[in-house]
Amino acid sequence: MGTDGIAATPVRRMVAGGVRVFLAESLLIPTGLLTAAYLARRLGPEGYGIFMVAAALVAWVEWSLTAVFSRASVRFVAEAADWRPIGSTLVSAQLALAAAAAALLWILAEPIAGLLGIPRLAGTLRLFAFDIPPFCLAQAHRSILIGIGSFSERALAAAARWTSRLLLVVFLVELGLSIEGAVLGSIGASLVELAVCRRYVKPAFSARATLQVGRLWGYIAPLLLSALALRLYDRLDLVALTALGGRPEGAGHYGAAQSLAILPSLLALSFTPLLLATLTRSFRDGARAEAHRIGRGALRAVLLLIPFAGLGAAAAPEVVGLIFGPAFAPAAPLIPPLLFAAVALVLVAVTTAILIAAGRPGLTVACTAPLPVLAAAAYIAVIPVHGARGAAFVTLAGAVLVASSLVAAVYRVCRILPPAASAARSGAVCAGAYAVASLWSTSGALVLVELGVVAAGIVLALVAAGEFTRGELAMVRAWRGSAAAPAP
Repeated sequence: MGTDGIAATPVRRMVAGGVRVFLAESLLIPTGLLTAAYLARRLGPEGYGIFMVAAALVAWVEWSLTAVFSRASVRFVAEAADWRPIGSTLVSAQLALAAAAAALLWILAEPIAGLLGIPRLAGTLRLFAFDIPPFCLAQAHRSILIGIGSFSERALAAAARWTSRLLLVVFLVELGLSIEGAVLGSIGASLVELAVCRRYVKPAFSARATLQVGRLWGYIAPLLLSALALRLYDRLDLVALTALGGRPEGAGHYGAAQSLAILPSLLALSFTPLLLATLTRSFRDGARAEAHRIGRGALRAVLLLIPFAGLGAAAAPEVVGLIFGPAFAPAAPLIPPLLFAAVALVLVAVTTAILIAAGRPGLTVACTAPLPVLAAAAYIAVIPVHGARGAAFVTLAGAVLVASSLVAAVYRVCRILPPAASAARSGAVCAGAYAVASLWSTSGALVLVELGVVAAGIVLALVAAGEFTRGELAMVRAWRGSAAAPAP
């Protein structure tokens, strides 16, 4: 993204809002790792594995439902002169679907547990089903906040969710509720987030508004298929590993590796809805050149994540030892492919946002619909032979495949490609970061020092290589100065 693009007001608002949201979502890293480490030690590999499988299945349902509406909600709210009618329609429809999905999961809990060979899973799934309605409602309110440009309020809701989740999970498990306490803590966090959201936007709930969603179906239907494909793919590796003869302990190891590969997903969650809202307004106003700069800059930003993935891949054994302890050592080899797969899925999120804003949601279906089918076939072939590591590499291959097809689709529609020079610089810096982190062996809290020093080295290496323009560096200095300035 050039200097002009950075200086543009929509980009400044998007980047500043994205930083706020990312910082709020980044609370998932300390709180999530503390929660994961606490539960892993309190529940053990078997209990933690049962919780992670249940959480993955419920996350499938929740994110499938929210993904059906979230991108459409952001686009429609961003376009509307008055967001309230469309907000009421979308929130009411999402509540109805979430209640139906929760009831269906309650009914199917026992057959699912039998299919996976984990009888104890049924009760956990039934309890977790109560999280679906408040979670989906909170996400619907988040989309409205993004659509109307209330990025700070959206960030506050995320911060409330992650901090309350840690506190509630620890409190309830310490009361002796074990896995049930962890589930109830997650439900409580969804309720807290919903309460914070409704302080700022209060769309009405009505049966009549629910019926009006049919008028939007022509646009939502392609997004539904794309969202379902991506959500089926998400955590399909963990469920396939369990279903194909894996033990709960193995699921716990795999779930721990997924927990440590989550940072790129937070970036996608934080920035792509804001990207969609900003691009939608640019296309609506006929500012195609501006939209082109914003889209190319977003693709470039994904490339700059690659060196940090290399750092995480090299430091995986030390990080696993620090967070989860020796019992979870088998999780370390799974982290490198899962980290790079997560970066590829950020590219998927960015490219789909560009296509939706450009009015081409059908292309997202063409690129993503085959993914879960191909991945399932690959898991069936690979997992019995290569186990968890094979599952992780299948996940990486599938993510790279769909990301490549979506990049081609964005070029076809918008003539936007990721900058080749940025790709070359990121690859070179990634190799250097991986080598340094591999040679620098630490343990205990010193791992955090290693990560911090090498991460700073990555940034300095990118600056020295000329990756950032003068305008971008000036903008960072201006933000740093305004943040450090004393309040009047």
